[in-house]
Parts: sequence; C-alpha cells; structure tokens
Amino acid sequence: MDAILLIKAAVMGIVEGLTEFLPISSTGHLILTGSLLGMTDAKSKVFDIAIQSGAILAVFIVYWARIREALSGLASSPAQRRFVANIAIGFIPAGVVGLTVYKAIKAHLFNAPVVAGAFIVGALIILWVEKGAQPVARVQSVDDMTPLDALKVGLVQCLGMIPGTSRSGATIIGGMLLGLSRKAATDFSFFLAIPTLISAGGYSLWKERHALSMADFPMFAVGFVVSFLAAWACVRWLLRYVSSHTFVPFAWYRIAFGLVVLATWATGTVVWAD
Repeated sequence: MDAILLIKAAVMGIVEGLTEFLPISSTGHLILTGSLLGMTDAKSKVFDIAIQSGAILAVFIVYWARIREALSGLASSPAQRRFVANIAIGFIPAGVVGLTVYKAIKAHLFNAPVVAGAFIVGALIILWVEKGAQPVARVQSVDDMTPLDALKVGLVQCLGMIPGTSRSGATIIGGMLLGLSRKAATDFSFFLAIPTLISAGGYSLWKERHALSMADFPMFAVGFVVSFLAAWACVRWLLRYVSSHTFVPFAWYRIAFGLVVLATWATGTVVWAD
C-alpha cells in the first residue's frame, strides 16, 4: 500500500473525527479535503462513509457506562426501555428518508450554492438561537425525554441530509428549540448518531462492496483508527465545552467556511458535486 495514500487516509480520518460531532458539517469538510488530496473517486466516497464507524466507536467508549446501563436494564427497568425506545424512535425518520429520497437529495442538492447556503443559513439559525430564541428548557436530561420529543428531534435530524447542514448541528440546535437543555440535546445527538451512522455506513459498504478489495484494508483501517482517536478527543472536549459555552464561535466558522465553499467553486479548485 502506498505510504502517501495512508497519510491521506489519516488526514481524512482526522477531518471526519473532528467534524462529525461538531455543528459544522463533516460532509462539507470531507468534500473539500478529499478534493484537495485527490480522493474523489467512487472508492473514496465509500471510504468517507466507512470511517464514520471510527467516530461512532468513540461515542461508545465515551458513553459506555450509560450504554451498558441501558442494555443491562432492558428487561427490568422501564426507564432504560424508554431510553432505548426513544433512540429507536428518533432514528426512524432518517431511516425512512434515507431509503426513499436521499438519492434524489444527492442528485439535486449536492452543489456548491446549496452547500454554502446551508452553512450560512445554519450559522444564522445558531446565532438566532443563542441570542435568546431558545425556549426555557423543560427537558434537562435524555432520561426526561418523551417519545414525542425523540420523534421531533429525529425529524429535525433529516435536515442534516442536506449537504452542508450538519447532522449534529441540526439535532443539537433543533433539540434546543424543541425544549431540550443544551446538555440533553448534545447527549441525545450523540446517542442518535449510533444507529444513524452505523446504518448509513453499513448500507454504503454493502452497496459498493464490488468496488472494494482486501488491498483497500490498510487505507480503511488507518482512516478508522485515526477517526476514532480524533472523535474521542472531540466528543470529550465538546461535552466539557457545552457546560459553559455557547455555539456562537461555530456559527461564525460556518459563515467563513460557506464563503470558502463559494470561493473554491468559483475558481474551480473543488468540484462540489457527487
């Protein structure tokens, strides 16, 4: 395996791990980085989705105590059954949309103006929420969520399928607008990522399995491991950050990145198409 390709895989893993759970859209960053590194073929697109598994493993590690508590209490605890059911309910909208219209979304919305617009509009929504639009939080913990709360957040998560929107941004900010505390919205966004990203990655790998071979294993392994390490550090940092900070800095970053998208598109530096 080419050492340069492994270095590129590591860089992509870092980008995936650092951006998957921040409200800044990992998709947009992977497209830009992949284009600059020359990783734009069909195999690279599968690689981008596959390395999300490393990021998901980081969530398992960080939240393992809570996940173990939920799994061990399924048979005996109504609270744990409700918690697991809420995650399943929250996943359903994305599962339905992913199987029915996501191909159309990629075909018609995967272009620079949409990506840049999603970055900037998302930033304005974050600024609006942080300026006082968020209602008084009635849900302080994921354990206090109702099935209706989970369904609403799940519906909002579907907005994250629009390139440049950010799945985590949609679920966290959307959750806050729906009455979840900043901590509860962030926690539920992480938990909801587990079935969402695993199903997306598994489906992509299965669909494109003919394009892969054992020779690709080192590249995928490096991307997976580096993505895991970067995501583990990022999730731990973000959980500390949300306890005493707002998402305003991410909003300004989104605006700047949206302008970068337009600039790279206008100059032909990046091909913003799927």
